[in-house]
Amino acid sequence: MAMDELVARIIGVTKVYQKHKAAPPVHALAGVDLDLPRGQYLSIMGPSGSGKSTLMNIIGCLDRPTEGAYLLGGDDVAKMDDTELSRVRGRHLGFVFQAFNLIPQLTVQENVAVPLFYQGIPAGERNRRAAAVLERVELADRMSHRPAQLSGGQMQRVAIARALVNEPSILLADEPTGNLDTKTGDTILALFDELHAQGLTIVMVTHDPGMADRCERVVRLRDGLIDVDEVGGKRPVTSSSAV
Repeated sequence: MAMDELVARIIGVTKVYQKHKAAPPVHALAGVDLDLPRGQYLSIMGPSGSGKSTLMNIIGCLDRPTEGAYLLGGDDVAKMDDTELSRVRGRHLGFVFQAFNLIPQLTVQENVAVPLFYQGIPAGERNRRAAAVLERVELADRMSHRPAQLSGGQMQRVAIARALVNEPSILLADEPTGNLDTKTGDTILALFDELHAQGLTIVMVTHDPGMADRCERVVRLRDGLIDVDEVGGKRPVTSSSAV
């Protein structure tokens, strides 16, 4: 697959953790190849210790590989220092977490605008873009509220708006409905479906097969390797991403 058709490519990535010299090394990833086409809705699954959180952290530039390459926007981010990685996160990536991670002292609009503040964007433009994305997630009437005044579903929609405000290349979601009841979780997943239909690339870590079934591709990890790589949960991917 041509690089211009991909939003990201992971090549031979390993990740080894060692807490201290006397401790045995932990091989979280053992040589992963993964091509992520632009606009794909991908689910990462696997048992505890399989490497799925490590893979998500590397895709999200929250960690770097021990070995291998990670091409994002044409750049090998595996070789970047912390300052460069922070710049890449702000420009290319949006994050949605199970715990929402909203700042309680800020209004909804101010929470959504936080990523733009760190990019040095002027206040007027930050507010305009935050208002526009809150309209997109149907929370324009809650802009002046604070997180404590919102329901769980509304807080997660604020978190999604914050993840979208920088117009990311990839939206990363880590168990995004884990703190929500089933009905509210279904509403959030419906929003992800809409965002995917609009062409957004989404990577979601989940343990829930029902959530994975909504994705067009499912990657299952085991012992730091890709064990299964399926499109539609039925047929294997015929590319270098299969291991």
